[in-house]
Amino acid sequence: MSAQEVFLGTGRRKTATARVRLRKGAGNITVNDKELNAYFCLDQAVRTVEQPFQTVDLKDKFDVVAKVRGGGVNGQAGACALGISRALLKYDEELRSPLKKAGHLRRDPRRRERKKAGQPGARKRFQFSKR
Repeated sequence: MSAQEVFLGTGRRKTATARVRLRKGAGNITVNDKELNAYFCLDQAVRTVEQPFQTVDLKDKFDVVAKVRGGGVNGQAGACALGISRALLKYDEELRSPLKKAGHLRRDPRRRERKKAGQPGARKRFQFSKR
């Protein structure tokens, strides 16, 4: 394996899409040309992105460059995590078992429910007045 070998992975969550490039390195994670902590202000989102590496103990062995579009903070973090997990699989197929057991390879299908006609939201109803 050469030092410049790149492993690609795509992750999606809600309406966010992340294209992830994994390369041997020092553990730097860049999202949309910004440092991970600068892009994701929430600690929870940062932890979500780093979880696949913590599961397989490879945090300081790869540099990550992710391009994310659409969605919000949590959706983008989840998309990055799935993209990283899929890229790690391309690096080593034997990582499938721990990643799958931790739930990192599952695409979360939950989406925002659409607003219905004749009511103010997806489930909420206008106030009922008997008289």
